[in-house]
Amino acid sequence: MNESSRHNLKVASLMHTPNLIAYTALLIWPFISLVLFLTRPASQALIWTILGGYLLLPVGTSIKFEGIPPFDKNSIPSLSALMGCLLLAKKPSAKGWSIALVLLLTMLMVSPFITSELNGDPRVVDGVYGPWVIPGVGTYDALSATVGQFIVLLPMLLGRRFLQHSLDSEGLLRSLTVAGLIYSIPMLIEVRLSPQLHTWIYGYFPREFGQQIRDGGFRPVVFLGHGLLVAFFAATTVLASSALYKTQTRVKRLPPLGVAVWLSSVLVLCKSAGSLVYAAALAPLIVLTRPRIQGLVAAILVSVALAYPLLRTSHLFPTETILDVAGEISADREGSMQVRFDQETMLLQHAASRIWFGWGRFGRGRVYDEWGKDITITDGYWIILITSFGLFGFFAEFGLLALAVYRGARALYYVGSSSDRIHLAALALIVAVNTVDLLPNSSISPWTWLLAGALLGRADLVLSRAREPRRGTVSGQVAVRPGTDRQSSGTRWMIDRQH
Repeated sequence: MNESSRHNLKVASLMHTPNLIAYTALLIWPFISLVLFLTRPASQALIWTILGGYLLLPVGTSIKFEGIPPFDKNSIPSLSALMGCLLLAKKPSAKGWSIALVLLLTMLMVSPFITSELNGDPRVVDGVYGPWVIPGVGTYDALSATVGQFIVLLPMLLGRRFLQHSLDSEGLLRSLTVAGLIYSIPMLIEVRLSPQLHTWIYGYFPREFGQQIRDGGFRPVVFLGHGLLVAFFAATTVLASSALYKTQTRVKRLPPLGVAVWLSSVLVLCKSAGSLVYAAALAPLIVLTRPRIQGLVAAILVSVALAYPLLRTSHLFPTETILDVAGEISADREGSMQVRFDQETMLLQHAASRIWFGWGRFGRGRVYDEWGKDITITDGYWIILITSFGLFGFFAEFGLLALAVYRGARALYYVGSSSDRIHLAALALIVAVNTVDLLPNSSISPWTWLLAGALLGRADLVLSRAREPRRGTVSGQVAVRPGTDRQSSGTRWMIDRQH
């Protein structure tokens, strides 16, 4: 495809506006969620409300009312799940909140107010025709951002409360695998015919079409907005199916090995080197190593993600090595990585003057040329957070994801069931690789937060039971606490059972 054709496709996509089906899909999703909660167990309804909305609703379409965040692909499933859980779900016993969790949630909620308080001054940008001004942010903007943050965190809070048992961890992996199998059909259609489903159904293409052309073919986009997001979703389905293969768990009577091979083949057709690397490195890890080793790897991955801003600012991150490796794959990928690193450097230089709490929203943290044109590309979610809310906001949000992984890795030492350990370790790896992927991409979604919440809820339940009295003496004999079994080694107790 020549440059003229790509330009025409881009212009055509920008001219599209959402059709009636796009708005109808958003409006009926709460009712679909209601049906799920009325007909399915609460855990399944919660999973499919969030996952289904992520995979099926239109990208970029929103219903906006004055003074409140928009109702869109992200907020509607989260709010629908909240209402379903509050009205129709049986409330599980509440667990205590760790100090770290309370601290990180508090940081995330107060971060917009601190940022707004420090950014009430207008930002003056020098241009060819004289300076021009970007207004400051105020308390109203902080309140709006905080409400938005709360909606973003709803899936995590719901997952922690309603997906805390071993069967829930297995259910998440099973649902992710089933969703991958179903989604592989439209993905293969778009690999063959080009990514057109979003346009055919919702009336417009959400991104630049030319970015979905790779290696003489097409990346599938379906309803996620970009081929990279679809490829990453496919990679997580490979990891989930690998865990089910290790426990020999069938999915809809399909052989687990066949499912894993099929999803891996679909991932290859997505033409994303990053997602291929994730799956190629972590799927064998799940199949061949012990869960505790996987938990350690997951903890290392999120630690690297947490340290990334400091590594970049101190020039300790091996950017040149990564560029060399990308160059061995293709010149296009090397050029893409070079642009990412250059943009990060430019944005970090601008953010340095307000590195702790950022510049606020509405483009204040971006870089402009002398003509007033925005010349920044913010692919990575981490750089968006730092320019907007500084290191304080970055560590609050990334810290929540990392906390789930750290506690999940720790809980592996107290889980007695081998299948439970495998599922918990795989879930920790999936959340960890989601966190790492936020460095090059903006792949955060309600589904990511639901996975993190479920991991945190399972870990908190296991660790809270581990702190309970484990045995007492009755007539000189060891009495086992109800609901627990002693391991054959006699060194550790089983503290949770499938319900």
